[in-house]
Amino acid sequence: MQLTILGKSPSWQDAGGACSGYLIEEDGTAVLVDCGNGVFAKLRQRIDYVDIDAVVISHLHADHFLDLVPYSYALTYAPRQQPVPVDRWPGTDNPARPYLHAPPGARATFRRVVGAWGNEDLIENAFHLQEYDGGSRLEIGPVRVKFQPVPHFTETYAMCISSRNGSGRIVYGADCSPTDALTEFGSQAELMLVEATLPRPERTGIRGHLTPAEAGEQARAAGAKRLLLVHISDELDADWARAEAAKTFGGQVDVAREGDVYDV
Repeated sequence: MQLTILGKSPSWQDAGGACSGYLIEEDGTAVLVDCGNGVFAKLRQRIDYVDIDAVVISHLHADHFLDLVPYSYALTYAPRQQPVPVDRWPGTDNPARPYLHAPPGARATFRRVVGAWGNEDLIENAFHLQEYDGGSRLEIGPVRVKFQPVPHFTETYAMCISSRNGSGRIVYGADCSPTDALTEFGSQAELMLVEATLPRPERTGIRGHLTPAEAGEQARAAGAKRLLLVHISDELDADWARAEAAKTFGGQVDVAREGDVYDV
């Protein structure tokens, strides 16, 4: 499998950057994991958006799904998607309509967001929308996805992404506070993506995110081979974050950068 970082920012975008978005490719199948602010434009730089087989959303915070809106507009109104010839596009009776797998309550959330200014059913008409739960298992071509609830400020699911042939095991922790659920779920991951939003724990005592050092602790407890810090702002020094995580992880640590590609 190949993983491309499309966006790695937290809820505010890096300068010129994008929020959470990760492209998984294997044997002609393409899966987009999360689609936050700015991700759709980054996706278009890497792959044709009509060639995405499925989008999988970890949780219903805007920085993880908001670019489903421009994506849906493209799938609905782009010249290539029309039933009649438009400009150089010949017209089609089979416009692209990728699958969209999202947590419980997604349909109502999407309708509430888009309905504030337009057709509330925009997203569900553009995609084949299916709501998953913690027990769901997805098979998208050769790509397999299973889920694990993790503690955050809203219902959130980590993902284990693997290949049908048994090679490759990527664990994406989504957004979460320190939790045994993630370390058990991420056991022996070849590559573990763990958020590292905070320079220090939340002052309120109510936890929902991790520091780089805590990300390292999560990956070490899971026995992951490599750690990739994600959901981290360009306002935190990457060398500092990497060093903090390395102290607790004890293995290879990378800080995600847009455009980076990992083969797993």
